[in-house]
Amino acid sequence: MADWVRELPIHIEALKGEFMKTRSYVLLFVLLGVTLSVLWMGQAASADKVIVARAADVDGASVHYLMAGRGAPVILLHGYTQTSRMWRPIIPILAEKFRVIAPDLPGIGDSDIPRGDVDMTTAATRIRALAKLLGADKASVVGHDIGLMVAYAYAAQFPAGVEKLVVMDAFLPGVGGWESVYNNPGIWHFRFNGPTPEALVRGRERAYFEHFWNDFAADKTRSIPNADRAAYTAAYARPGRMRAGWAYFVSFPRTAKDFAQLSERTLPMPVLAIGGAKANGELLAQQMKLVASDVTVVVLSDTGHWVLEERPKETTEALMKFL
Repeated sequence: MADWVRELPIHIEALKGEFMKTRSYVLLFVLLGVTLSVLWMGQAASADKVIVARAADVDGASVHYLMAGRGAPVILLHGYTQTSRMWRPIIPILAEKFRVIAPDLPGIGDSDIPRGDVDMTTAATRIRALAKLLGADKASVVGHDIGLMVAYAYAAQFPAGVEKLVVMDAFLPGVGGWESVYNNPGIWHFRFNGPTPEALVRGRERAYFEHFWNDFAADKTRSIPNADRAAYTAAYARPGRMRAGWAYFVSFPRTAKDFAQLSERTLPMPVLAIGGAKANGELLAQQMKLVASDVTVVVLSDTGHWVLEERPKETTEALMKFL
């Protein structure tokens, strides 16, 4: 347990003492607010000390990644509208038992836009190359959203290199039931790409992303924190970055063909599927049972797509228990 948590009762007792001296509710709440702010900043600083940011050359393109901890490797793959930043709240927790590697997907965040194809199977190959460079020849792989698709492509292409697989709220193109999501007119963003959409979104990236963060959550007030929203908007607003992110959606037809072929061989490793009951939880569970023989399912009630942000405690506990 972190020092700031252990010391919390001491700070509370000090506040109570000040309150008894002054009997001032205003002073009590001011002191409490200042103390909690200091403690929160201390927690954030501790997390920053645990996590280091690095980059490695993979096939002529730089891949940015966060790293922390020691032990068996765990690779964390973020989804669309996000970067490796999404994992920062849980990296220190995982780092107590594992060596955590959280890359920005090729073309996203601080990773270079690679030459050639940007798609799930190719991204998985690049992440596999990064893992081998870092000595993580066999690792557990965790993915959310499009990161889930890259994680599956990693596990299906390199099964001997995957200890365990965790997939978090999305679906697998090319596997039974995927068309119900891909062809849903309410999920229009899969086909929203090209010069005109780029022109429409340019300068309005935050408004565009708010659709995802608010509408795909069970409760938008429990979705992506405001500081993260600002950071993600800035990352995708850089030249060429929105197009690079959309390339993953453009690749869905190709990915469907790749995954249909890859799914002919059942995954040999244990799999955990975590999803929101108000998002893709049930479909994801059904799909994973088609492609793997050892599947654990967690469907979080009253939860949308952003499982880690909407249900941090339950999602983290499920991850730690499985890994």
